[in-house]
Amino acid sequence: MASRLWASRVASHLRISVFNRGFASVVKDFKYADSHEWVKVEGKSATVGITDHAQDHLGDVVYVELPEVGVAVTQGGSFGAVESVKATSDIYSPVSGKVVEVNEELNNSPGLVNASPYENGWIMKVEISNGDELKSLMDSDQYSKHCEEEDAKH
Repeated sequence: MASRLWASRVASHLRISVFNRGFASVVKDFKYADSHEWVKVEGKSATVGITDHAQDHLGDVVYVELPEVGVAVTQGGSFGAVESVKATSDIYSPVSGKVVEVNEELNNSPGLVNASPYENGWIMKVEISNGDELKSLMDSDQYSKHCEEEDAKH
């Protein structure tokens, strides 16, 4: 009896571990900042949002503070905030440039950041001023490893 209980405990523990590791998805062709923002680059244009890992840690997003169209953003500089039921977190730009578009949908549906962080939950589009900055960002494998190491510390 005890061995069966032990086995089911081990199985449930393994299932939980596997579930957590697989839960935070990353997109192969995107670049990532260690502050948990993603960038999808198309020519001189970059779409920016927060990662699945970030939205998972934040919990339900209730408000997104969007930047103004036309303002300059700098790599590593704060450009807005995401407010969730747990906390408010600044969002940092992974690239320098000029904001050319913001996702107005988030004003009415901030939960898109949770439901669709890489597609419908994007936050801003930037005209990149310095393409070399992209070299300092992580690829999907590096970012996945970064998240695992960060989670292991907590």
